[in-house]
Amino acid sequence: MEEIIDSKKPEFVVTPWEVSGKVDYDKLIKDFGTKRIDDGLRERMKMHTEKMHVLLKRQFFFSHRDLDLILNDYEQKKGFFLYTGRGPSGPMHIGHLVPLIFTKWLQDKFGVNVYIEITDDEKYVFKREREWKEIQKFANENIADIAAIGFDPNKTFIFKDSEYIKNVYPLMLKIARKINYSTVKSAFGFNEQTNIGLMFYPAYQAVPTFFENKLCLIPCAIDQDVFWRSVQREVAEGLGFKKAAAIHSKFLPPLTGTEGKMSASQAETAVWLTDDEKTVRNKIMKYAFSGGQATTEEHRRLGGDTEKDVAYQWLSILFEPDNKKLRQIHDNYHSGKLLTGELKQILVDKINLFLKEHRENRKKAEKLVDKFMYSGKLAKEMWNKNYE
Repeated sequence: MEEIIDSKKPEFVVTPWEVSGKVDYDKLIKDFGTKRIDDGLRERMKMHTEKMHVLLKRQFFFSHRDLDLILNDYEQKKGFFLYTGRGPSGPMHIGHLVPLIFTKWLQDKFGVNVYIEITDDEKYVFKREREWKEIQKFANENIADIAAIGFDPNKTFIFKDSEYIKNVYPLMLKIARKINYSTVKSAFGFNEQTNIGLMFYPAYQAVPTFFENKLCLIPCAIDQDVFWRSVQREVAEGLGFKKAAAIHSKFLPPLTGTEGKMSASQAETAVWLTDDEKTVRNKIMKYAFSGGQATTEEHRRLGGDTEKDVAYQWLSILFEPDNKKLRQIHDNYHSGKLLTGELKQILVDKINLFLKEHRENRKKAEKLVDKFMYSGKLAKEMWNKNYE
């Protein structure tokens, strides 16, 4: 019987609110109008950073918009600044940390300011099952986890949209006045059932790109690109500001397979920052999709497929930065010398060490949250700014 294929159903979906299917990153570059980060641009970055971060070296950060212009301004002593964010819809998992880890590295290497927007407003209007108190609880927990990454508290401002809006409301209105309904409808797929809070939100998302009179670089997953290409870059110059630049990451695959991304709504796909050692081991052993064979005998004979194996993919993206060790793991698994359970155990050990260090850093960072948000050098400057 011939298989019937629905030609109207897309092979994959990438929006700010949904990622599904096997993502074709080359197609996203073409569709979104970005550029691939090539060897020349990576080497140019390395001139200023000495070493390349594993996320850049392994091409997990793969796409950009005007990264070359950012480097031009840096080399000409004009400087730039960084902007990223977090939507506090729940606790954070490892996938949420990846862009933030890279942002912290960029801050360290280039010595620039970082603005981190906590979008409690957007998550409230989007996550209708969440109450305001829940969103605020998650926001406060997320802020502590972000602070634990190790940002410079004197060069980092973390703010909640609901608090800081009084400072930026006039600027937000200027942005909103230049965005019409047809733009957001086309860009985000809004329709008659979309609440007006979500329609207005893209105006706020653009605001931090105007915090300094310099180029803004946004490290983010590729699904967030629409906010900049369809809104910020359309209105920036008309308001007397610069178009934002961006550097885009791929998605950390879910435990259950290499399609889509790790999802907060599906607990079995993710490793949470609060998971203890036993939970981490159980999740990875039970759910991490294997590229191995059905039996030990077959695996010894045929070997495993690292392209399909989630444990290997996680190691290659972030958790085994040593190229020689990763190559050895690859070759041993591919040859059948390394079994699936053994490969998973390598990842279990790496993840548990990572989470242990994170929890230790979080305890220290809890004391610094006020500095990031209100009392630090950059925080004080931001609260005193007038955006009229």
